[in-house]
Amino acid sequence: MIDWLHALPVGWMAFVVFVVTALVAGAIHWLVMVLATGERARAFKAISPGMLSPLGITFGLLVVFMAAQVWGDFDRATAAVDREASALRAVVLLAATFPGEPETRLRALVHRHIQDAVTDDWSAMAHRRATLAMIPAPLADALRLSLGLTPRGAGEVAAQREMITAVQTALDARRQRMMISGSTVNWVKWAGLLLQAVVTFTAIAMIHCDNRAAAALALGLFAAGVAIAVVLIASHNRPFTGSISVRPDVLLQVMPEEPRPAVGR
Repeated sequence: MIDWLHALPVGWMAFVVFVVTALVAGAIHWLVMVLATGERARAFKAISPGMLSPLGITFGLLVVFMAAQVWGDFDRATAAVDREASALRAVVLLAATFPGEPETRLRALVHRHIQDAVTDDWSAMAHRRATLAMIPAPLADALRLSLGLTPRGAGEVAAQREMITAVQTALDARRQRMMISGSTVNWVKWAGLLLQAVVTFTAIAMIHCDNRAAAALALGLFAAGVAIAVVLIASHNRPFTGSISVRPDVLLQVMPEEPRPAVGR
């Protein structure tokens, strides 16, 4: 689908989709009625109304397959962000096991990572420019710092091991959301869905070519259903783009306070 359409608020997206769908249905209605004369009209009327059932079922199946993809991607994106936030919260909590400079540095690195994710990552993911080449420097530094700690006692050994695991989990979750941000329904699937809608529009108009009002009503009802399906899919098509998208709110909830510089006396 067109990039600017995904960036619209849902209300405007619905307006655009409904208008375009109505125009397409109206154009097909007009064309079929113009052509429905003489032998062509008899040929149109000879088409069995039973054709509409398999055409409608085929359209419905295409909608189901596409909806399953986009909602699955949306759920995976949400889960990745939640997992990243949970791992970062664990790092902050475990950092308290190493009071002093290590704790302060770890809290600062987690704070900077979340800040970078909100300001940089989300913009790149929304515009589908995010790549795995974008290295999260704060998390990499946090991993090196965790590996370089010198634990004293069994408690600190266990805390260090859990903290390293938590940082690695946060890195993996970030990789997942970066990859999912590029997920979208490809143009072949969109083309198949929309062409199936056009074929069904045409069949409806042909079967009711002897009754303009009935044809218009049938086309209007099916066009509304097509528009609703397209809006539902398009609004969830890109997990990090548009009004209905995964937000960094859960990351902001676990962001530790920025360490304050020591004031000299």
